[in-house]
Amino acid sequence: MANVENTPSKSNEQLNQYVEQFKLYRDKVLALSNDSLEKTIAVALALCLVCAVLVSLATVALRPLQSHNKALDMKKNILDVAGLLNENTDIDSAFKENIESKIVDLKTGDYVDGINVDEYDQRKAAKDPLQNEAIPVDKDIASIRTKAKYTKIYFVKKAGQLQSIILPINGYGLWSTMYGFLALEADAQTVQSINLYDQAETPGLGGEVVNPNWRALWKNKKVYSDKGDVALTLVKGGVDESRADAVYKVDGLAGATLTSRGVSNLIQYWMGPEGFATFLTKIRTQG
Repeated sequence: MANVENTPSKSNEQLNQYVEQFKLYRDKVLALSNDSLEKTIAVALALCLVCAVLVSLATVALRPLQSHNKALDMKKNILDVAGLLNENTDIDSAFKENIESKIVDLKTGDYVDGINVDEYDQRKAAKDPLQNEAIPVDKDIASIRTKAKYTKIYFVKKAGQLQSIILPINGYGLWSTMYGFLALEADAQTVQSINLYDQAETPGLGGEVVNPNWRALWKNKKVYSDKGDVALTLVKGGVDESRADAVYKVDGLAGATLTSRGVSNLIQYWMGPEGFATFLTKIRTQG
């Protein structure tokens, strides 16, 4: 019993000894010449230690704010592709009032219960071996290697009526993996808008995927042909609107052949059987 009671006092004694030793070493270092190698190293180490502590404290303190801003930015991009964003939009309120989120199993096209929709991060899941699946090389036309087994989709509703379906898409361009959303009308076939919000393509060339004028070209285009195949694609040199198949084609990006090909590939992949085709078929047939 006596040993237990003496433990705190022994710990205090050891701490006091360490403090005294530190003070002695500190005084010794301060007394050294400024040209001393030992003093230079000691001061450098002390500065590194202080900076590391400050950075760690700042990271921990700012983490909630960073998470909030990340979620807010995602909501902003979803509202943008849904056509619900303007300068005066209260993002949180607009998202809550107009957007409904669901988790979907890509294989079955069914909704998934038991997963917190608000906390689910599809991009993280795509990198997690427990939540992703490898894509066979012959089917990986979007060059993304792995995908999450479950995906988060968004419905835009007004007065209880479905207005549009927003689907997350990603695929490799020339320099980067492009992440974005494709918004379809309630028929699960007609394009409302596209928003490739996260990419690092060449500014002025492939980077034009964010240009509002180019994005506007996607409106009212069709994804699937009469046979049910993914027909939507980008074409070089501009779309001939007089052709019957013009409804399936979008102008490619001038001077950015590989980025344009990457966009076509990611559309082909995510709208195909490896992506949302099963889910969208159920939407069209079952409502």
